[in-house]
Amino acid sequence: MWKSRRITAAPLLPEGLRIYAVGDVHGRADLLEQLFSRVDEDLKDHPIGETIHIFLGDYIDRGQDSAAVLDLVIERARIHRVSCLKGNHELFLSEFLENPGVLTQWAQYGALPTLASYGLTPTINADRKERAELSASLGNAMPKSHSQFLAGLKLCFTCGDFFFVHAGVRPGTPLSRQREEDMLWIRGDFLLHEEPFEKIIVHGHTPVREPEVRNNRINIDTGAYATGRLTCLRLERDRIEFV
Repeated sequence: MWKSRRITAAPLLPEGLRIYAVGDVHGRADLLEQLFSRVDEDLKDHPIGETIHIFLGDYIDRGQDSAAVLDLVIERARIHRVSCLKGNHELFLSEFLENPGVLTQWAQYGALPTLASYGLTPTINADRKERAELSASLGNAMPKSHSQFLAGLKLCFTCGDFFFVHAGVRPGTPLSRQREEDMLWIRGDFLLHEEPFEKIIVHGHTPVREPEVRNNRINIDTGAYATGRLTCLRLERDRIEFV
């Protein structure tokens, strides 16, 4: 079911375009498959000239099926126009392939289920040698399509009156000059900011019980890995809807 909401001064998308924006998946391939089925039903029942699927990052970690999530998104990109954004969790994975020592910090963010999804069996407190072996093994186990996908992730995407990003933006800084660190990690300064930005910011990164619609931002991270609720934002002209 699509639930409709509006912002006081409705932002717009170009005529004939619909966007489906997906929040943080975190290894829940089961929820992503269900969501794609609902989107496909919506497209069948309400066809439109052009659609864009936007993924806000954090495809991996915490949940049990990170590798399967990447497979699903990559396959989706073969039949639909997509824009795949980078989350802070993808940053950890990429850094781990270059610097095995990162695992100590990454493990605190749910790395072990991700490694297990590629057939690896990490221990909770891996020593330096094991970290190096895991990094090399992950590089060998990861399909080329996954490596290419991670390398091609964008930091942001703009369409109409909307700006899509993983975590948020730094208030007072033009959208064209945002730093990667802020776009992947920011919370407090962004979440507490009540003044308008140049565009409506659509983001994830900070879990909320229900999609959060403010006059300057929309948060669609509903903590899928823990709650079983993966949110998709449906935008068309001035309509803001959720499933």
